[in-house]
Amino acid sequence: MRRALPSRQRRLVGPFIFFDRMGPAILKPDEALDVKPHPHIGLSTVTYLFDGEIRHRDSLGTEKVIRPGDINLMTAGRGIVHSERTPDNLRGHPLLMSGLQTWLALPDDKEEIDPSFAHTEKSAMPLIETAGVRGRVVIGSFEGMTSPVGVFSDTLYVDLDLQAGAKFPFGAGHEERAVYVLSGEVVISGDRFAADQLLVFRPGDAITLEAGRDGCHLMLFGVRRSIRNVISGGISSPPRRSGSNRPRRNGAPAASISFLATKRNSCLCRKAEPLILMLRIEEIEGDIRRKALTLFGIML
Repeated sequence: MRRALPSRQRRLVGPFIFFDRMGPAILKPDEALDVKPHPHIGLSTVTYLFDGEIRHRDSLGTEKVIRPGDINLMTAGRGIVHSERTPDNLRGHPLLMSGLQTWLALPDDKEEIDPSFAHTEKSAMPLIETAGVRGRVVIGSFEGMTSPVGVFSDTLYVDLDLQAGAKFPFGAGHEERAVYVLSGEVVISGDRFAADQLLVFRPGDAITLEAGRDGCHLMLFGVRRSIRNVISGGISSPPRRSGSNRPRRNGAPAASISFLATKRNSCLCRKAEPLILMLRIEEIEGDIRRKALTLFGIML
């Protein structure tokens, strides 16, 4: 797994507070994905696969297998427990796994709503097809198309494949915009960016994405209007009115972020790093009845 958000350079893009790249990796016949039951609160998790399958089970009684191109949206709200495992029928065989798992912060007034789960199949998502470009609008509205996936902020999440030399405009209609390079090489204003790099663009800049000689596979994401979030120990929640362990509000708004200047364009560029996840159940605000999963990232 490689983690692009959060980092020292950038804590979040719009509601995206965690952005993790899974694989690509081949699970051997004696290996499997076995993420045991664990809790979430105050956010939504988004699972999106390019290869492989994952069986999701949760405390709502949901059991669903997600396949490439489908999307699992789990809104934790006031609390949910789930597990993610390799389906039984695929165990004992080599299995290619590749995908993304992202966490979306919920608005303050939605942070403690009832938990829910929604599964949307690939065929329901709007298809992008232009010269040398093919993709899907996974979440939000883009290029006049709108995904049926329901979220609580004006979120953008687009899966895009560009053939060698193909160009595609990434308009400035969204205040916060980013691209994660999944494979290949993307060229932006003459600068080249390889796989496993996250590019965050300055608001208002006109951006054109151009594929390198072998093409590229990209994930576009962001939000139309910037929001402030609280990030504390891997969960997202609003400031508490009392208690000694009150979460701290995340840094300054996007307008004051320092961007790294490339030759012809201003953007923040970060290469995703391998990550080991260490899990710990931690008490929140001294309330022993309320538990949350805390994730600590250790960069290799």
